[in-house]
Amino acid sequence: MASAWQSVLSAHQRIVDNGDKRTDQWLLVYSPVPVLIIFLVYLSVVFVGPRLMKHRQPFDLKVILIMYNFAMVGLSAYMFFEFLVTSWLSNYSYLCQPVDYSTSPLAMRMARVCWWFFFSKVIELSDTLFFILRKKSNQVTFLHVFHHGPLIFNWWAGVKYVPGGQSWFIGLLNTFVHIVMYSYYGLAAIGPHMQKYLWWKRYLTSLQLLQFLLFLLHTGYNLFTECDFPDSMNMLVFGYCVTLTVLFGNFYYQSYLNKKKQK
Repeated sequence: MASAWQSVLSAHQRIVDNGDKRTDQWLLVYSPVPVLIIFLVYLSVVFVGPRLMKHRQPFDLKVILIMYNFAMVGLSAYMFFEFLVTSWLSNYSYLCQPVDYSTSPLAMRMARVCWWFFFSKVIELSDTLFFILRKKSNQVTFLHVFHHGPLIFNWWAGVKYVPGGQSWFIGLLNTFVHIVMYSYYGLAAIGPHMQKYLWWKRYLTSLQLLQFLLFLLHTGYNLFTECDFPDSMNMLVFGYCVTLTVLFGNFYYQSYLNKKKQK
């Protein structure tokens, strides 16, 4: 047992020692332990939350949801701007972009927006809590949990080891999609009378699928070409996006194509 614990401590030390020293002091970055704790608490909420709410009335979170969703629109817009402008000023390549590990203003600006992107994924775990508190546990599907939970580890690793480089493309596309997505959720939270303006929900799912396909092309290209960016990170993103493409594709089929056939 002591030997196993020593192995765990040794592995943890290697993880914390081999990261980007520029980001080590930023919130939640130095060690994976806080992120692991957040993830375990999240899974506990997913498992226990619906059971605790079973005999309770759903919470009225209308005001909170409106504020939360439009705050996420603002945060996503800020990150999109930072990814776009910083990559443009730095002459980033769309095909192969190594990480700039210097402390130049542009390199640090890109690292900071990568951290904000990672932290936004921690904030977005609240989506699940809101579903549970409103007794909409049917929305807490495997797709939902898989999309939210493991993503915080992916981007913790991104900020810890590669805050910039190829990562910028993922951040740029995803923040754009989230501007659209949280705008939809914010409008929907205002009330049922907004539904007539929300006919474009199907196209939001299509936009999410398109995003994953572009991620696959972007990371896949670099797995088969020479690029000074860790293949391990590209493989992690590629594998995760393959799974999300399948899951979102199945959701799109079941929600729109299959229902249309049944009608």
